[in-house]
Amino acid sequence: MTPGAAGPMARDLAAGFVAGLVGGLALAVAAQSAGITSSFVGIASPLGFLDYVVIAAILGGGFGALFRQQAGYAPAVGTGIVYGLLCWIALPLTLVPLIQGHAPGWSLAEASAVFPALVGYLLYGAITGLGFYLALRLYGRGHSDEASDRVMRPSVSLGRVVILGGGFAGVSAARRLARLLSPAAVDVTLVSQSNYLLFTPMLSEVASGGLEAQHISAPLRVMLPGTRVRRAEVESIDLTAQVVRVRPNPTEVSEALPFDHLVLALGAVPFSFGIPGVSEHAFTLKTLEEAVTLRDHVIAMLETADGESDAIERRRQLTFVVAGGGFAGTETIAELFDLVNSSLRYYPRIPVGEPRFVLIHAGDRILPEISAGLGEYALHKLRRRGIEFILSARLAGATRDAAQMADGRRIPTRTLVWTAGNHPSPLLKTVACERNPAGAVVADSTLRAKGFVNVWAVGDCAQIPDLTTGKPCPPTAQHAVRQGKVVAENIAASLLREPVKDFSFRTIGLLVLLGRRTAAAEVRGFKFSGLLAWFMWRAIYWSKLPGLEKKMRVALDWIIDLLFPRDIVLTGQGDVSTRSLPVQAPPAAAAAPAAAGSVRVAEPR
Repeated sequence: MTPGAAGPMARDLAAGFVAGLVGGLALAVAAQSAGITSSFVGIASPLGFLDYVVIAAILGGGFGALFRQQAGYAPAVGTGIVYGLLCWIALPLTLVPLIQGHAPGWSLAEASAVFPALVGYLLYGAITGLGFYLALRLYGRGHSDEASDRVMRPSVSLGRVVILGGGFAGVSAARRLARLLSPAAVDVTLVSQSNYLLFTPMLSEVASGGLEAQHISAPLRVMLPGTRVRRAEVESIDLTAQVVRVRPNPTEVSEALPFDHLVLALGAVPFSFGIPGVSEHAFTLKTLEEAVTLRDHVIAMLETADGESDAIERRRQLTFVVAGGGFAGTETIAELFDLVNSSLRYYPRIPVGEPRFVLIHAGDRILPEISAGLGEYALHKLRRRGIEFILSARLAGATRDAAQMADGRRIPTRTLVWTAGNHPSPLLKTVACERNPAGAVVADSTLRAKGFVNVWAVGDCAQIPDLTTGKPCPPTAQHAVRQGKVVAENIAASLLREPVKDFSFRTIGLLVLLGRRTAAAEVRGFKFSGLLAWFMWRAIYWSKLPGLEKKMRVALDWIIDLLFPRDIVLTGQGDVSTRSLPVQAPPAAAAAPAAAGSVRVAEPR
């Protein structure tokens, strides 16, 4: 069967199933010979030999569904070991107790009771990862003519490609170009304000202290060894002269980067819609620094409130407000709730129930990106915990100590988080190309900026037509990743004088984290909620983390978070608030509802 007939998902599922079957057989035989089968897999009641093998094969299929072909033996084995660790958490610590009518065993004592089984799961994961890698290698030998993955090695240089933006779209384009064309064939330069790719779906967990900041960011120079990476600010873009000028820092002379093909992947920035005080007094959540600052600020509020004698000021300090009921806002309020309530054990003067959590949303329901049923589920879950929702309402202003509503209500607070609006990078206003009213570059279905053959636009800064719906593609991470791949393939085709192709992609799934081991998910029309959706959220996003090292670090962070309370160490950034939101609205966006929120999406390949 050809790759086109089987499809990459069917190939990976089959390879994972076989690898899991082999791993299960090997461990089951060894465990039965030693007489430790049930304890080896962490299940108290013995299962039959066939049951072990079937479970192992299913887990192997899950491995295949989550992971791409690994770069070598060591990464494959390492990824398998981490997968085995997650399976240990999912099965003996969680699902087995639930099946037996008990609560998940997430305490340190309960985890210690099934700790011997961890060895078995780690060995199983290592064997499965290795088997998966070998199976795909064997498959690849029979299908070595896949044009999409071959590296062209022309005898002369084909041109220079400059990519502006180090987010999902820009990095995806650079990585794909490296696979399609050798460094001798094309000179690729990527310009980014930071030297790392930020895995934004997990940013709210950094803000709540569940993950370490560095663990969800991958150095660009490590990810893109064949690409010239420039950490710099873009100063100007001249499409006529085909030159981009960048400045590494304000004291240095700007550098000219000539290009034959330019990729605009500049992303979006928080936008306040001109609401008074938001730019000066609200926190945003787009960068690692902002996430750490918000976490420190919340802990600083607890520290101050613990000794505050003024009841009114104490109320302000213990009120946490989020504006925007989309994915980013909903996840942020849920994570802040978890951070505060898990920390109260260290603040005896603050009783449980005194901290107040409020989410303001302009729409009549939260999470408009997913089905109404799942949105209601999320609303019900969060309300039951004590989170307040003010729906069909708008924020009219913000001060240092209050959030002002359009209907006249005033919420005293020292913590306002703005997630209700983004717009394309302001730098695009200086680019001589067609833009929509919000400021996004208008591109055609091949991802070319309208009116140009060598300027391309992808990600949140571009308006790209969805050939299925006729509407613009949503600004989601999964679309950005795939747009990056397609733009790289089209640039390679242009350099080789081959036909380009249209971008076509249908959203695979949407997931939202609701805190307290709860989530909501919608994948290919199927809806999931609760603990299962939480596992899906973690498994899917974890599998998309760049590199084995980051996967291992995040997995360890999650285990520590399961077994121990949140860390409340202040890093010294708690009093720093953001000052970077654009205040003036673009012409057609000034009256836009300030509650859309940022979209977080699953990124299955």
